[in-house]
Amino acid sequence: MSVLVVIGAQWGDEGKGKVVDLLTPQADLVVRYQGGANAGHTLVVNGEKTVLHLLPSGILHIACLCIIGNGVVVDPEVLIQEIELMQSKGYLNDLTRLIVSEQAHLVLPYHRGIEKLREKKQGDKAIGTTMRGIGPTYEDKVARLGIRMYDLLHENDFEEQLQRVLPEKNRMLEALGEEEFSLKTLLELGAFWREKLRPFIRDAILPLHQALAAQKKVLFEGAQGTALDVDHGTYPYVTSSNTVAGGACTGAGIGPTSINEVLGVTKAYTTRVGNGPFPTELTDEKGEWLQKQGSEFGATTGRPRRCGWFDVPLLQHACRVNGLTSLALTKLDVLSGMKTLKLCVAYQLKGKKLDRFPVSEKELLQCEPVYEELEGWNEDISQADHLEALPGAAQYYVSYIEQQLRLPIKLLSVGPDRKHTIHLHTFF
Repeated sequence: MSVLVVIGAQWGDEGKGKVVDLLTPQADLVVRYQGGANAGHTLVVNGEKTVLHLLPSGILHIACLCIIGNGVVVDPEVLIQEIELMQSKGYLNDLTRLIVSEQAHLVLPYHRGIEKLREKKQGDKAIGTTMRGIGPTYEDKVARLGIRMYDLLHENDFEEQLQRVLPEKNRMLEALGEEEFSLKTLLELGAFWREKLRPFIRDAILPLHQALAAQKKVLFEGAQGTALDVDHGTYPYVTSSNTVAGGACTGAGIGPTSINEVLGVTKAYTTRVGNGPFPTELTDEKGEWLQKQGSEFGATTGRPRRCGWFDVPLLQHACRVNGLTSLALTKLDVLSGMKTLKLCVAYQLKGKKLDRFPVSEKELLQCEPVYEELEGWNEDISQADHLEALPGAAQYYVSYIEQQLRLPIKLLSVGPDRKHTIHLHTFF
């Protein structure tokens, strides 16, 4: 097996960054294929925390080639900050280790301005976005008004594209009550970005396919989670890209026959940031306990995450739309200290059991979870290095999830650090 796609199987924040970081030593390439700086992948190595928004999580391994694919929308300010941070830590001294696709679209200041004003105008009906301009950038991409990294590299093209789209953007900002952006200001910013990013911007598809032809091991890193997918998530409370495994094909330029395995990352419970339905949400002291024990605050926005019990129907939906072949279960340690644990094994709508994941926001809001209750455990499991070292109740919890989803759990995270991991199977 040479190609693995890692995706989030819930509403994001599942621990994909840690999983990718763990698997990178086995890989030759790590490719980020969708989303933008709305992602927040947290890596903890020897107690030191690093939060990445755009750079692939494999960047901490100096033997790995990292690619930001065409499906990513790139905020140049954020990317430059992350590159400089990695260079200051000695992780990116070799500039050839990072490729930014010339086809990736730019997040520009007016995108962030438009998104902030829209969210403010929506009031209590706001989606709850990260305010990073991701949605408006994808809108421009689909409307063929986008500006790509290729344009940034070519000064005349960049100015020509801005002259084409800026009047319309300024009219939108004016209508929303915001100040306009001047062409001169954006051209000056563009010159700065061009100087900083020129060494990294080039064709990303050819080197990727050369690696595939040479049987190199490639790891594709998704952002956000399945339930936030623009097509398959809890619409309209979703992100603006395809977060499912199929997004790796369009977002990096490979065919589906190239993919060998799809690993779904899921927490041992469920969290969600922002608005939208959440059937297993706990709004009592247990929810607060999970939030505190799990340090459940957004890596990108700092917002508190809503917490709830493990949701089997949500994961079954993720299995279907991603073609999951295995699971990574994270934050199992957070459950230590709870006397009993609940897992939602089905939804009921108006007294009838559902055999599908609802596509309607209204239906999902009306769904009542059907729970199974399992025994909890009190032991600290953060030092466990194999499955048998876990308490019996924790082992049963893991096996119960495997039975419900009919998928093997190949990796268990029992703490935040890279070392707090139990490897149950190999991938590459």
